[in-house]
Amino acid sequence: MRGYPAGEFGKLLGLDRIPEARCLRNKLAQLGANGSSKNWCDYLGKHWLNDPLEAVGTLYVDGHIRVYHGDKTKIPKKFVSRERLCLRGTCDYWINDATGKPFFVIDKIIDEGMLKVLEKEIVPCLLRDLPPYPIPEDDEYQPRFILVFDREGYSPAFFKKMWREYRIACMTYHKYPGEDWPVEEFFKKDITMPSGITTEVFLAERGTLVGSGKDKIWMKEVRKLTTSRHQTSIVSTAYSLLAKDLAPKMFSRWCQENFFRYMMRHFNFDQISEHKKEDMSPMTRVVNPAWRKLERKRNSIQSKLISRRAAIGAMHIYPKKQDNTAQYRKWLSKQALLLEEIEGFEMILAQVKKDKKAIAQHIPWDRLDECDKFQKFGQDTRYILNAVKMIAYRAETAMASMLTTESIDMPAARVLLQNLFITEADIFPDEIKKILTVRVHNASRPAANAALKKLFVQLNETETIHPGTSMQIVYELGNSG
Repeated sequence: MRGYPAGEFGKLLGLDRIPEARCLRNKLAQLGANGSSKNWCDYLGKHWLNDPLEAVGTLYVDGHIRVYHGDKTKIPKKFVSRERLCLRGTCDYWINDATGKPFFVIDKIIDEGMLKVLEKEIVPCLLRDLPPYPIPEDDEYQPRFILVFDREGYSPAFFKKMWREYRIACMTYHKYPGEDWPVEEFFKKDITMPSGITTEVFLAERGTLVGSGKDKIWMKEVRKLTTSRHQTSIVSTAYSLLAKDLAPKMFSRWCQENFFRYMMRHFNFDQISEHKKEDMSPMTRVVNPAWRKLERKRNSIQSKLISRRAAIGAMHIYPKKQDNTAQYRKWLSKQALLLEEIEGFEMILAQVKKDKKAIAQHIPWDRLDECDKFQKFGQDTRYILNAVKMIAYRAETAMASMLTTESIDMPAARVLLQNLFITEADIFPDEIKKILTVRVHNASRPAANAALKKLFVQLNETETIHPGTSMQIVYELGNSG
């Protein structure tokens, strides 16, 4: 709020001025007390999942790391792909629809991986909150709903369990696609993305036996042939869908990446606003620091072994000029040194592996040494901020969809809205007619004015009453000139 007139924003809330940051934090703490903020988030998620206007047949799951740069607590490090570094932070697992609109989020300071979170938290939430789905008796391949995620969730055993126990179909990229398929199997298909855009791609499909042992399961495999002849492989247990229907569902997974990028840029998405710290549950399983230290040592020795084995492999041919005694002796000496180093590293590596097996990989939090214990941030404020940001993003998306035309796509519509939100406006209350007129100043371009007029017509048709009054809000564009 810095840099904006505090008095003007305060008038919108019926106050002398907008509250300062410290006051806002106190208010948020009061609002989120006694678990009320979590209850609100749970209610919103269930409400959106049960909304008949929402497309909940396909759900997208992805994790996002909120990096913590402070020093109030030493929360565990995680690999941040966008930074290509291991940094301290918490992992948020978001569940969105095909257009990027969020349903709910699960925050994990101790990240057990996507598969564990899916099985233990996300799937139970969806089974509880989604409306009952009548499974047709005559269609044994119709799924309850489809989960789409990246390669982190690839697991034939998980796919098999979800389908056998819950009739949930899963979809991801094939982690081990094998050899390329013959080009003759690919045919040109017209696919329609959730945004309504139709494009032509070359697709092929097969039934594929994935996994090994008792985890084997037949899946539908769809491959896309790119212009560079690369084949992108998709596996799914959504048996009832054709390739032209499966492909756009998988390729729409980028809606979440776009959602994360947009929220980071415009909604202060990565902010860790909680100041209150709490101890972890005593029985929370965390990585044993001693095991982690040995694992780092193992990785270091393994890397050194690989480099020296590669060097000894490159020396399998001795110098061509065997009559050059000095050069030959130097070659022998270097080879002997490498062999000696390899033997030494192999002995150390064997001992490290033995030491790793002797200790537990995970231990309860209360068994950590005091210097290794860390705390978590309170979640009450986080739940409120997540709810507000999800509501704001959904509202903006709904308004942007009103602006989209053949000449205005979704990104351009969002830019129009961003400019609208910071445009000055005059407010004229009419207590007799019970109308609150909001006259927005003109935009810089006639095309933008035309789009805004169309938006205002649709907003006025909702006949929205301003909260706390009996006046209907009417939006109009100011006179040009």
